[in-house]
Amino acid sequence: MDDDFDRAPPGFPDPGPRRRIRHRKRDERRRHRREEQRDPGERDAPRKPRRELSAEERAYREAKRIANAKISFLLHFAAYGFTCLFLLFVAGFRAAFVVAMAWGIGLGLHYVAMLMAPQLRQRWIHQEVSRQVTHTTTRQRQELRGEHSRSLEELSASIAHEIRNPITAAKSLVQQMGEDPRAADNVEYAQVALDELDRVERSISHLLRFAREEDVALRPMQMADVVEAALETFRDRLEQLGVDVKRELDCDGEMKGDPDKLRRVLINLFGNALDAMQNAGTPSPRIQVQAGENLAGSEVWVRVRDNGPGIDPDRMQKVFSPFYTSKETGTGLGLAISKKVVDAHGGTIAADSAPGEGTEFLLTFPKHPHDNEESRA
Repeated sequence: MDDDFDRAPPGFPDPGPRRRIRHRKRDERRRHRREEQRDPGERDAPRKPRRELSAEERAYREAKRIANAKISFLLHFAAYGFTCLFLLFVAGFRAAFVVAMAWGIGLGLHYVAMLMAPQLRQRWIHQEVSRQVTHTTTRQRQELRGEHSRSLEELSASIAHEIRNPITAAKSLVQQMGEDPRAADNVEYAQVALDELDRVERSISHLLRFAREEDVALRPMQMADVVEAALETFRDRLEQLGVDVKRELDCDGEMKGDPDKLRRVLINLFGNALDAMQNAGTPSPRIQVQAGENLAGSEVWVRVRDNGPGIDPDRMQKVFSPFYTSKETGTGLGLAISKKVVDAHGGTIAADSAPGEGTEFLLTFPKHPHDNEESRA
């Protein structure tokens, strides 16, 4: 294949195979000499990656390209004009007109290719990218809007169910009291109606708390103190139920957070554990509280584990959903509010459970939340 390229073009004498071999050897010697003249360090060193051009450098290169294109077109136009004038005086109008028309087509294509084509290409690329991005963004926005609508529908249905049932019960009791104002059961009916209305008020209070933003006042604190304060709240109940509390606090858990809000989170977790073990009649009830830091010393974690009845997988997926509860008197907002408080601290909360094996909650907090240190929404 190489011999075909080294042969002389048609119409020229063939230099012969020996001369072709000499030409190849000569070219190889020239390349070898050029390589030897280079610095050995440059030959062995890997090629440096190309530096990314700045906006000013890109603008300069584009301006330089446009200027060169304009100069090239002007030179072409000048040659075109002089040639047409020369033919007009030498060969006459008809010859000059034919050449001007034929060459004018090439001149017009030159103008389009050198000056207009790059701008049109950039404009069309920008329009296509904008169209694709707009289409993708619109589709994602519609998906988010649909998901948000479904969440609102589920939340609205839960709110209506949570408030309507107690009101319906209270209304029925009041109607019975009205039918026979002197009945002996009216006092009991009135007390039940008040309890149902208290339930509605509690649900609305928790709902308002869940709906508003959690403002946390970050200050230096120790997680060990928060754990002890939360356990102290249940001291009498722990003794009454005979719950064995095991503390494994590897450190004080120094961090910046809102101790009052975090104490409420732990109170909710301890309260749920006690309710579950008491309702299930768990023998030898036990709560294990562990706390420590990660290896990097940048996070504080708390683990709350009980040996209660556990939670089946279907319910586990809904434990943090608003108004989801397995308690007869619960509002279903305790864990949802707890998750909001943990999120406001920049932390995470995760649950793990299986039927008959108890339930475990793991909370993780950064020692220094990334927002300002005084307050964070």
